[in-house]
Amino acid sequence: MTRDHALARARAADAEIASGKYRGPLHGIPYGVKDLMDTKGILTTYGAEPFRNRVPTADSAVVRRLNEAGAVLLAKLSLGALALNDIWFGGQTMNPWLLEEGASGSSAGPGAATAAALVAFSVGSETGGSIVSPAMRCGVTGMRPTFGRVARTGAMTLCWSLDKLGPMTRSVEDAMLVLEAISGPDPGDASSVPSRFDFDATAPIAGLKVGYISGWMKESPATDVDRAAMETMKKLKLELKEVTLPDWPYDSLNVILFAEGAASFEELALNNQLSTLKAQVKDAWPNLFRQARFLSAVDFVQADRFRRKVALEMERIFNEVDILLVPSLRDEQLTITNNTGHPSLTLRAGFVEVSEARSDWAPDPANPLPKFNPPRRVPHGITIVGRLFDDGLIGRVGLELEQAFGVAAQRPAGF
Repeated sequence: MTRDHALARARAADAEIASGKYRGPLHGIPYGVKDLMDTKGILTTYGAEPFRNRVPTADSAVVRRLNEAGAVLLAKLSLGALALNDIWFGGQTMNPWLLEEGASGSSAGPGAATAAALVAFSVGSETGGSIVSPAMRCGVTGMRPTFGRVARTGAMTLCWSLDKLGPMTRSVEDAMLVLEAISGPDPGDASSVPSRFDFDATAPIAGLKVGYISGWMKESPATDVDRAAMETMKKLKLELKEVTLPDWPYDSLNVILFAEGAASFEELALNNQLSTLKAQVKDAWPNLFRQARFLSAVDFVQADRFRRKVALEMERIFNEVDILLVPSLRDEQLTITNNTGHPSLTLRAGFVEVSEARSDWAPDPANPLPKFNPPRRVPHGITIVGRLFDDGLIGRVGLELEQAFGVAAQRPAGF
């Protein structure tokens, strides 16, 4: 909690607004950022033991821009250690809709805090699904911008060519307001580029072509909520068009994620500090970073060549359609779109029932997940993907869908 900082900022906002100096829609609005974005004089720990006492001397580009917009930083929000899943040195971040399960990660804190209305909005990060997954679990809107739109200066680096920062909010319009405020290049991030954010909340969407992959929509993790969303799109006069992707081993792209992550935190491996992290199971970073040291340069080059081929396939698809509807947690879509840098918007579309708590982690027979009888009702979202730098269009479509679904206003009990 950034109590003193927040109170000072709130008083300043009150004074400015009272004097007629209104900075815009975020002025005076309380927010939180995932604890991998630097905040001057305020702990920024990456959720990891080796950094738990780390205090930056400057704000990250995102925090600086939100400060300039007049927003009030209320809290640093938890993340799975070094941006993986939902366990950090303080414990596990839980889902406000179902307190027996984790909030999912790694933007667990932004997802949970926003869903529980502890903050009005938050900013998370994604490398392989870290905005989409907690947005799904916690029933919030998650906007993953086009790679390069939002500068990552002052944010923890997991993967130089994959990391993205984006809003997590309780509505689509809120996400667009926050994205507008944080967009733009910064000299500290060589991958950030000038870009136009073209969002028109009143522009018609009828006639837009929505691509979908038939097999994905029929199989788990797609649900009846995903399939019902297709019918809603038809009612909004969107044109659905089946598209295809080659049957390629897309999980091979994860070589890039593991190699870049291991390079970013090589010092922890060499100094044996990986052993200090709370999560030490097979699918946690300590093990994955150690394994990555056995990848060859040939492996990495071939993965990079494959990445280019996948990007060209996505370009082909977006020559046929305007947006793409995908099951939010489909492994292939998360891997593909994070590697190609395409923007995505995840928004609540309905509810499903679960009879067992869900987890990001591999099953642990010694610690089975809680089961529920009767099943529990939890939110379920859909994800739409847009052309590169067409973030505003998926926001416009998302806004219309949100109104048609009519479920965004429902809140978790007790919050």
